[in-house]
Amino acid sequence: MIKERRSVRKFKNEKVDREIMKEIVSISKWSPSWGNFQVARYTLVDDEATIKRLGTEGVNEFVYNVNTLKETKGVAVLSFVKGKSGKLDKDEYATSKANTWEIFDAGLACQTFCLAAHAKGIGTTVMGVINDESISKVVGLPEEETVAALIVYGYPDEKPAATPRMETEDIMRFV
Repeated sequence: MIKERRSVRKFKNEKVDREIMKEIVSISKWSPSWGNFQVARYTLVDDEATIKRLGTEGVNEFVYNVNTLKETKGVAVLSFVKGKSGKLDKDEYATSKANTWEIFDAGLACQTFCLAAHAKGIGTTVMGVINDESISKVVGLPEEETVAALIVYGYPDEKPAATPRMETEDIMRFV
């Protein structure tokens, strides 16, 4: 399944049923996280006016993201609760990575979301060129959360080819 999943940027003109999206989030909640804090949050947007605002206010005018948002009927705003991941107690971070564990946890949740969506026949693409403060305002995120990424989703209207991958020997080593 992992080898078949692709980033989809062209979608059919059809909303994904909210029950299917609920199933995808229900699977995604099983993503591992630091201390099992489960910091990932999913704000699902299927309102066309709000998606349009995300396209004009939330992606720093990055043309690929703007155009993709024009094609979709659904966007998941992946956010995370700040100040938990990376800590063993309330005050001290446990490693030199400090609060970067938050984004690591969000990345785990993002991959799980995209694979769960793929398993249900839903295409996704992850957008990282974003304005997290603007997106937070558009969707009304609580203050303790920050945006990690936008995940555009929908019924695929394309079958992108696989992009080349490095050889396994070039990305691994044994010690």
